Order: sequence, then structure tokens, then C-alpha cells
Amino acid sequence: MGCMSESLPLNTQPDGARPTPGGPTGVVLYDWGVRSRQRLVFEVLLVLGLSLGQSAVYSVVQLVQKLSQAPLSQGTSTLNTVQSSREYFDLTYQLLGIFFALVPVLLVFFLLAEPGKSVFRRIGLDFRHPVRDGLGALGLLVVIGVPSLGLYAAGRALGVTTEIIPSALNQYWWTIPVLVLSAIHNGVLEEVVMVGYLLGRLEKIGFTPIAAVFVSSLIRGSYHLYQGFGPFVGNFLMGLLFCWLYKKFGRVAPLVVAHALVDIAAFTMGPALGFG
Repeated sequence: MGCMSESLPLNTQPDGARPTPGGPTGVVLYDWGVRSRQRLVFEVLLVLGLSLGQSAVYSVVQLVQKLSQAPLSQGTSTLNTVQSSREYFDLTYQLLGIFFALVPVLLVFFLLAEPGKSVFRRIGLDFRHPVRDGLGALGLLVVIGVPSLGLYAAGRALGVTTEIIPSALNQYWWTIPVLVLSAIHNGVLEEVVMVGYLLGRLEKIGFTPIAAVFVSSLIRGSYHLYQGFGPFVGNFLMGLLFCWLYKKFGRVAPLVVAHALVDIAAFTMGPALGFG
């Protein structure tokens, strides 16, 4: 932001700014930091409202609806649904849904971009450490995959988790590729927005690092509430782990890959893993 060459009239005050003492006689200085924080709050709400924050609100409403109808153990949650009874229209809708769901990620890249700096390098979504990132992703696959199956089974036994159907798509030649793309989309969207973007923005607004991690993880759990309380707890804990790893290593790439691998396994091998 450039410097202002002329002082503002004494009775004029920019929106969102407040007077600060200490300026020369006859000149009023303003706290532009207040305005910046207000803009960041609005920016975060806008990004979340266009993406996973919106999903969290819908998820809470869906949970309430399911609880009002029957016990959660009798409910179902279908993750990949048929959009049309006609094969190629269904394929078109599936691909359009994946594409437009990734637009908030492009918005985040735009908001985080700085002249002369790579936004991908900034959040660690690049290929600088392929071996380390790959091994880390495989480790996370085990760490989050196995407990997720246990939490799902426990939730079903306790009656606090719906039956999860990873895919209800008809079997076409494109079904598996679309499920893989859907899983990758989930990994990119959730980890870029909830970790690579949100943590830094919340801290700039004034959250402590611990509070930022808690809020991010709480939102992550919330947009899985439509599946029941077991997935909420599991994804909240997953959020805590992923945020801690990102704060420690500054790499979102292994988180994206691990998340995508977990979803690929669930979407393509659901019945074998105990889903549906």
C-alpha cells in the first residue's frame, strides 16, 4: 500500500479506521491495523461461506433433521450420489461438481499470492520433497485410516453414527476414475483451506496458534456431523494432528496426499472396509 501524500481533513475518517494519538498538531493518524483485521475477518468468512463453512452449516442442519426422524443408527449418509439416470449426463454433473468445488481453492491461492513469491511454496504444496512427503503420507494413511475404521465401528455399535455409503454411483467405465478425482478433490479442498489458508489467517486476525488449530479442527469435524458423532470426533482429532504437522513442517502436500489416499480407499473399497 502506498503512502498518502496529503493528510485527510480532520472530520474525515476512513471506514474501519480509528483515531490514534501522537500525530503532529492538526493531523489525525489512523489505526489501519483495525481496518486490516476487519477485512481479514470478512475474507475468512467469505472463503468459508463459499466452501467448508457452508458445508458445516448444512451438516448441522442435516444432523438435526436425522435426529428428529429416527435414531442415527437407522440413518444413512451417501458420499457420492447419482446426479442423472443418463450415463453421460451423470458423468458431466460429477465432473462439474468436482471442478466448481475446487474454485474456493483457487480463491485461496489468489488471496495468499504475493508478488515474486510462489503461493505453492509458501504453503508447501509443491514437489520439493517428494520422498519425504510420500513417506509421510503413507505413514498418515495408517495413522488416520485404521483408527477411522475403529471409530466408525464403535459409532455404529453405540448408535451415534449413520451407515456410511461411500458411493452409490452406477457402475460405468468412468466410475472409478471419478471416485478417485472426488477423493483428490476432498484432499486438496480440505487441507488447502482448513490448514494452509485458515491457520495463518486466524493468527493474523489475533487468534493464538492453539486457538487457531482448535477452530480449524472444530470446523473440520462439524462438516462431517451429517454422518453422526463418530465421524465428528474422528475428523476433529484428524484436524488437530494435521494442523500440528503443518505448524511443525510447513508442508500441506503430505496432508493432501494422505487425505486423498484414505478417501480413495473408502470410495473404491467401501464394502471391503466395512462401509455400506
